[in-house]
Amino acid sequence: MAATSCRLAAAPLGLAPPPRRRPGVAFAGVSYVGLKAPRSVAVRAADGSSTEVPEIVKAAQDAWAKVEDKYAVTAIGVASLVALWTAVGAIKAIDKLPILPGVFELVGIGYTGWFTYRNLVFQPDREALVSKIKSTYNEITGSSS
Repeated sequence: MAATSCRLAAAPLGLAPPPRRRPGVAFAGVSYVGLKAPRSVAVRAADGSSTEVPEIVKAAQDAWAKVEDKYAVTAIGVASLVALWTAVGAIKAIDKLPILPGVFELVGIGYTGWFTYRNLVFQPDREALVSKIKSTYNEITGSSS
């Protein structure tokens, strides 16, 4: 009797081996060797479907339609994004310094405690804060409610 040997190739850790890829054959929509796989995908809306715009989008469209100087508003928006980007960069730079983040954290905790004690602990102080916020809001929006 001759002994026969059977070799089983198993993937390490019980994982299946990766699929073999041939040049020029697409795999999951990605082409290899510069060749593109043909696609025949068609997307159609179902009959009777309607596209409802959410109310927040309608409100934004109405607000944009009321704006007289669209270029100025766009410029302010872009400037705001640049300012935000700059502020984030400055905060990241400060955060890399060894002592300042801890100091700023302590200052923030101290200010939060002071603000809470000064404005939120007692009822008359809370009422004064709420009235101050409402008056500031009315000044900004120009409404009187």
